Amino acid sequence: MEEKDKITDPDEPLYTIGTVAEILNVSVQTLRAYERERLIIPFKKASHHRLYSMNDIERLRCIRRSITERKFSIPALKNMYALIPCWDIKPCTVKEQEECEAYNSSLQPCWSFRQKVDGCSNKDCRTCNVYKNFINCEQIKNSIKNISRKK
Repeated sequence: MEEKDKITDPDEPLYTIGTVAEILNVSVQTLRAYERERLIIPFKKASHHRLYSMNDIERLRCIRRSITERKFSIPALKNMYALIPCWDIKPCTVKEQEECEAYNSSLQPCWSFRQKVDGCSNKDCRTCNVYKNFINCEQIKNSIKNISRKK
């Protein structure tokens, strides 16, 4: 098998911020704004250069579609991400939920908080299933559907 025929891990950070800006036809400043708002967590090299994976690009496409086609604001997107039931995905105890800002807030995604609960403290949110498994809006909707089916 030739090198070009190998399947790349969709989570592997390969693309520079400039390349991703070109792919998505947005400015580098727009991508940095999404990062500041914690809508995206790019991989950062020791040199602080950002790298993006194919899944990051897909997440950014979803963000762009939500903003341009659906007219979502950034706070609306953050609210949408806050609905992801992280407490079910990374099971938490009732005590952890009571102490968890993400569980008790609907204003921003769990990965935007400095978590103090044992299951999330000192973890790289970029590698967490809560972040990795919710790249597009349909996945968020399906997770909410699954909660209602459990009842």
